Order: sequence, then structure tokens, then C-alpha cells
Amino acid sequence: MDFTLSPRGESLRSRIQAFVDTELIPLERLPDAYDEHENISEASLHAMRAKAKASGLWSLQMPQERGGQGLNMMEMAACYEEMNRSIFGPVVFNSAAPDDGNMMVLNKVATPEQKQRWLQPIIDGEVRSSFAMTEPAPGSGSDPSMMRTTAERRGDHWVVNGTKHFITGAGAASHFILIARTSDDARKGLSAFLFHKDDPGWEIVRRIPIMGPEEHGGHCELRFTDMVIPDENRLMEVGDGLKLTQIRLGPARLTHCMRWLGLAKRSLEVASAYVSERESFGLKLAEREGVQWLLGEAAMSIQVGRLLTMHAAYRLDQGDFARKEVSMAKVAVADTLHQAVDTAIQLCGARGYSKDTPLEWIYRYARQARLVDGASEVHKMVLSRSLLKEGGSFWKWG
Repeated sequence: MDFTLSPRGESLRSRIQAFVDTELIPLERLPDAYDEHENISEASLHAMRAKAKASGLWSLQMPQERGGQGLNMMEMAACYEEMNRSIFGPVVFNSAAPDDGNMMVLNKVATPEQKQRWLQPIIDGEVRSSFAMTEPAPGSGSDPSMMRTTAERRGDHWVVNGTKHFITGAGAASHFILIARTSDDARKGLSAFLFHKDDPGWEIVRRIPIMGPEEHGGHCELRFTDMVIPDENRLMEVGDGLKLTQIRLGPARLTHCMRWLGLAKRSLEVASAYVSERESFGLKLAEREGVQWLLGEAAMSIQVGRLLTMHAAYRLDQGDFARKEVSMAKVAVADTLHQAVDTAIQLCGARGYSKDTPLEWIYRYARQARLVDGASEVHKMVLSRSLLKEGGSFWKWG
């Protein structure tokens, strides 16, 4: 199994690394580069996106004929890791959640007409998107079978009623993918639909406050009241909603891991620079054995996460769903991100706890990693079921 990047993949990786170092990390130090939710401001984002497009670093995950770079998952893993060494990186390159996952699933399953109307504007950066699936209790969270939002067919359209919450990016999105119940069938009871922000029959009830910095559009609660969706805006076949979520969430979970590894690496970069200069009791901190242990352990965890992520990317590139591999990467990298930034804050002391570095931003952001796209405990359940079913074949090569 060779993880060597193609020449083009390596070129894009190194160019993204240079862009992050010269454009984005300096931008993080400017107070007016942030919006009120601690993300990159719209003015700064517009300017940086223009530079990313001009540099040929735009929409890495999309086909070249649609204006992207056409990278495979292994190439994306290396490039996404580099871009999220900056807290502003993914959205600048049009590779941030939820647009990233939405673009990939629409490119796989949408009709040509749907791609032109709903996908292309996201690729071009003209609009943002959102994926409306999660519901308040007793509705669906990690268990889609509990979904209570319904879509009832009436002739050539569907009427939607229900509530969704923690819908990432909804406050700024124009294009939405909605998952709703269309029957009581255990496997084929959900269907997927597309709708536009200006369509009547739905509202944003509130933007839910969270502990961390927010993606553009926040995390919102939505209410649907007799919302009408034409059947032409249905994705895939009736009853394929669960299938669509599986197609979307596997790669989307892995791209989270790719980005989190970039944040983990950035955390150690900040800490390494500090301990290499800071002296205490006659020695630089980097010369102390306890500091070396902390850095070495965090660095090793990052490398383990990178190998798990790249292995899962390889399996996806081979056409496999890679459920085990993605779950293992998701659990391990979520823990690694928290370990890396926590270690960095500890080594930097009060400076790490302050806003003089991005560490406190990353620390607050990192806590969601063990929750989003399936809590770590759910992924461990998936792994346990695979082990019990496969036995020794769980660890087979190839």
C-alpha cells in the first residue's frame, strides 16, 4: 500500500502549504479579519477566495470539468490537512463542512439537471448549502430510524412537516438537502429532497448558541409547516434517503479527520516554537524530558491518525464504503485533536490559554469532534459489531 502522492497531488499540497503560511496564518492575527461568531469575516473571505481561485486551489474535491481540481480521496487527505493548519483554511478553498460533503454527494447522485441548478452554484462559491437531518429528541440523531419529520406525497409534489436542529450553516445557506420520512419501512422509509432558502413553508426558529467558534451560518433549529417540494427536487428514488446519507457521511466524516489533523499539527507548531525559545530555571523548555514526552506522544498520535485517515481514503478510492476504516479514523483523530491542542496549551501556559495564539480557538472547536457525524461511542459500536461478525477477518490485509 503506497501512500506516495501523485506529482499533481504533491504540487497542490505544497502550494496550499505556502498559501496558508503566507496568506492565512498572518491574517489570523488581524482582529478585523473575524466576524462576530469568530470565523473569517465576509470581506476577508471574499478576498482570500479570489486569491485561492487565481492560484488554482479551488474546490479540490470536484471534477475539473465543473471547475474543481479532481483530486481523489488520498490526495484530498494530504491537501485538506495542509489547508486546516489555518483556522480559516477550509472555507477559503471551498472545502469546509457542510458544503464539502454536500458537493460530493450531489456530484455522485444528482441528475444532470439537479447538478446544474443545485450543485454548480456551490462549486462556484456563489451560494452556501446545508444538510438537514438531525432532530430534537425524540427524533433522529445517530439513529435515523427515529426520524419524525415527514414528507407526504400529493400528486407531483411533497408536503413536509417537522423540526430539525443543530443544522450546520443553515443561517447562511441558500441550497438545502433535507431528509424526511416518507413511509414506515425500516430500510426504505426515508427520502431526500432539495429546497431553496426562499421556498415558503419553513423558518429558522433560532441560531443555537454553542461553546466554540461557529461555521458561517451557525447551527440552527428549523421548522417545516406544510412546506411544498416538487417531486423534481427529490434526490434519488423514493426510499433512498438512508442510502444517500450513507453515501454522504462516509467521505464527509473522513474529510473532518483530514482537517482536524491540520489543526492538531498547527497546535504542535505553536507549542514547539514556544518551548524552543522559553527558558525556565536555566534550561529551554524543549530541553526538559517531561516536555519532550508530551510533544513526542502528541506527535505520535497525529501520525497514527494520519495513517488511519490515509488508509480509509485509500479504501474509498478503491470503491469500498470503508465503514470500519472511517469509523476508526473518526474516533482516533477526534481524540488526537483534543490531545494535541490540550498538550499545546499546557506547554504554552498562560499564553496558550490567552487569545495571543489560536490555541484557545482550536481547543473550543475541538470538543465537537467527538460528537459530530456520529458520536465516538456510536462508531465504537459499529466496530464492535464488525468484530463480532467477522472474527479474525476483522484485521485481514487488503
